[in-house]
Amino acid sequence: MSNFSVTVLPSKVQFEVAEGEAVLTAALRQGYILPYGCKNGACGTCKGKLVEGRVDYGVYQKKALPDFEREQGKALFCQAKPLTDLVVEARTVGAAKGIQIKTLPCRIQKMERLADDVIVLHLKLPANERLQFLAGQFIEFLLKDGSRRSFSMGNAPHDSEFLQLHVRHMPGGQFTDHVFGKMKERDILRFEGPLGTFFLREESEKPIVFVASGTGFAPIKAIIEHCLHDGITRPMTLYWGGRRPKDLYLNELPLRWAAEHAGFNYVPVISDALPEDEWRGRTGFVHRAVMEDYPDLSGYQVYACGVPIMVDSARRDFIAECRLPEDEFYADSFTTQADIAGVA
Repeated sequence: MSNFSVTVLPSKVQFEVAEGEAVLTAALRQGYILPYGCKNGACGTCKGKLVEGRVDYGVYQKKALPDFEREQGKALFCQAKPLTDLVVEARTVGAAKGIQIKTLPCRIQKMERLADDVIVLHLKLPANERLQFLAGQFIEFLLKDGSRRSFSMGNAPHDSEFLQLHVRHMPGGQFTDHVFGKMKERDILRFEGPLGTFFLREESEKPIVFVASGTGFAPIKAIIEHCLHDGITRPMTLYWGGRRPKDLYLNELPLRWAAEHAGFNYVPVISDALPEDEWRGRTGFVHRAVMEDYPDLSGYQVYACGVPIMVDSARRDFIAECRLPEDEFYADSFTTQADIAGVA
């Protein structure tokens, strides 16, 4: 088997990729962190540009790599397998380098129902184990049938007695049906982590706009709590969207942050309130509320997390209409098993 060389610009990092191996897999194997999320060709986080060389594009969802972007020379590095030596453009992420990815058992210490369809799981690690991670990263449960389920950690590293996961019930979903039906405290699970590159870029001093939908609040909560704990003074505004007010299942927490920290603002946004909700706040799509308040995002960083349609719309519209630099949009798109099954 022959190896291919990959050079990453602008960092000039170089590594070898085995024949038939994806670019991202080879990079991570050798300790080089490129942006990634689902690793299944469904979220688009690992998208970069082919400058020189040819690849087998692999299997992916068209929404993650539309044909026009492929024609522009872009590829999904979680799927792209080199057919020649490559030169690519992609951000390398130094902050995650050196953080060990572990496979660990954990115990369900506490199950806290915060809404009819949201449970927060508190996971206890073995007594001699600690998980080193960056606020915003996720873990993957390793299920008995060999499948995996990804959940972002809702706690910051300084608050690591328990790992905190915000789980929304997806009716018909094998894992969340189990969580809401049969799971009980003291159950044992296994997971791999930490994973992902959704975390604060601390080298920047730009003000931050956070955009969350539903349980996409979890990793953003972790990042904000990390910022407040570490005394990071960059101005921050959180937009949290849901269909109805009950979807903002920890609404009192960001209200408290806003009351206690002068540099933090919170804007809850509801899209489908019913009369009985008596909602008097912002309405509509959460990313549109950002655009109304920030028509010029050229001097900002944006961190967006939640359902793929929100993340994709925010990325497209902020860059096209609000002048957000493409490399200042950081996202964690919550792809479901149905999304991954739709990869074609």
